[in-house]
Amino acid sequence: MVSAGDFKNGLTIQYDGNVYQILDFQHVKPGKGAAFVRTKLKNIINGGVVEKTFRPTEKFENALIERKDMQYLYADGDFYNFMDNETYEQIALEAAVVGDSLKFVKENENVKIISHNGNVFAVEPPLNVELTVTETEPGVKGDTATGATKPAIVETGAQVMVPLFVNEGDVLKIDTRTGEYLSRA
Repeated sequence: MVSAGDFKNGLTIQYDGNVYQILDFQHVKPGKGAAFVRTKLKNIINGGVVEKTFRPTEKFENALIERKDMQYLYADGDFYNFMDNETYEQIALEAAVVGDSLKFVKENENVKIISHNGNVFAVEPPLNVELTVTETEPGVKGDTATGATKPAIVETGAQVMVPLFVNEGDVLKIDTRTGEYLSRA
């Protein structure tokens, strides 16, 4: 059990039949009246964000979120297959659960499967990946002073905006959270 007075960013709690992660909190002590805690909560199952206020003495059940390293094997229709690196057990997740999280992940790469009470609700890709450019327009020599970018398609089929000097066959380092080009590998 955790009280509202002990909230921290990133903490997960069970409240109102749902599991929430605390994105932001603020202890407020007005001149008149009792103190309260203003929070911004993210529903980890459906992704919705709500703002709530609580008394500092209110208590909540901790929600245990399990993160497990698994290897992404392959996509099969509307299902994505993963293998546990320790037990070699395989699971298949629906495309709705996976969403866009595998946009920059190649087959046989490790990802984190995030679950609550055995129910998987998200797939977390590695922070940075290295992918080869399969398609892009050739850059114009000398046109680099503006910091301009052009679209490039990488080997997973995702589109990334890259500097003009990047060519087909180049290996790029990409941030999977934002989809931004970081550097050439």
